[in-house]
Amino acid sequence: MPQLSIIVPTYCEAENLKNLIPRISQALEGSDISAEIIVVDDNSPDDTSAVCQTLAESFPIQLITRKQERGLSTAVLAGMDAAVGEFLLVMDADLSHPPEAIPDLYAALKNQEADFVIGSRYVNGGSTEENWGWFRKLNSRIATWLARPFTNVKDPMAGFFAFSRHHFLQVREFLNPVGYKIGLELLVKCRCRKVVEVPIHFADRTQGTSKLSFKEQLSYLRHLKRLSEFKYRNYAYFVQFAIIGLSGVFVNLAALSVLLHWLIRPVAIAVAIWISMSTNFLLNRNITFSYAKHSPILKQYIQYCGSCLTGAFFNGLTAETLCRTFDYFDQRTLLAAFIGILTGMAFNFILCRYLVFAKQKTASDKA
Repeated sequence: MPQLSIIVPTYCEAENLKNLIPRISQALEGSDISAEIIVVDDNSPDDTSAVCQTLAESFPIQLITRKQERGLSTAVLAGMDAAVGEFLLVMDADLSHPPEAIPDLYAALKNQEADFVIGSRYVNGGSTEENWGWFRKLNSRIATWLARPFTNVKDPMAGFFAFSRHHFLQVREFLNPVGYKIGLELLVKCRCRKVVEVPIHFADRTQGTSKLSFKEQLSYLRHLKRLSEFKYRNYAYFVQFAIIGLSGVFVNLAALSVLLHWLIRPVAIAVAIWISMSTNFLLNRNITFSYAKHSPILKQYIQYCGSCLTGAFFNGLTAETLCRTFDYFDQRTLLAAFIGILTGMAFNFILCRYLVFAKQKTASDKA
């Protein structure tokens, strides 16, 4: 059985594979590492299949061709599912990750007993190509900064990493990555405590085109949302709920400013409240509690309106009780009102989380 399984996700990387596989083999020649190479290809229209077949005559390559599913992250998971090595290593096929660093990553796992090892651009000794433009550097730094609530490693966006197959199997059922950042997904969900960053030089691809696009950047934001809900659970849901609630204030004011031109004030106020409440419902259904967006919408909407009224009731009750009971708040009505708003929001959130947008139990949950 090989000690190391090297997973390489590909799409139209035939020319790069011709260089990458021999370099991997050469990098391992001077070590005592036995390895398998698993290429997971998303049914590329180029010569990937033929190239892998030729390379397999000289190198330990297994090609997995996926014809139904697409995406780098799920390709990596498919490779890990097929791997048999004690340790798993992931790298890109475009030669941006130096195969010569593979023994260093492996050594960190074995000798330093790390839980997770990253081939890092941003630690001392690491570097990127000098011709990286300012926009690319800014994009990388912003993505890294957005990952800070989940990890303090310097290069959490890295696609060159290694960890034990044992850790992977422990969390396999919880993995649901979106986009390209499978390393961050594994880093968070494996709850790795000892992470080692090995410096590498990150090179630009010489063949083919980059897969990074605006769509993938949006996928990264969706991925961060999923990770926040996994790690912080109700705190993450509440923050999203509160932000959407705040947006409803602006929707209410914008709608009221328009409606006052056509309706008398009481009617305009009522309609503006209904509009903001409805937009908040749609946003919460599709963003905050997106897991419940396939449930009957009319039933959810009626329940949501009821939860808003309940929140409003406790909002007013709290403010009035504070003002009537305590002289301190009787002189500070706005503070009492603010506490009432927080109380009402809390009641509204609890009702939304556990009633309006409650997760449906699966058959396995009921068993």
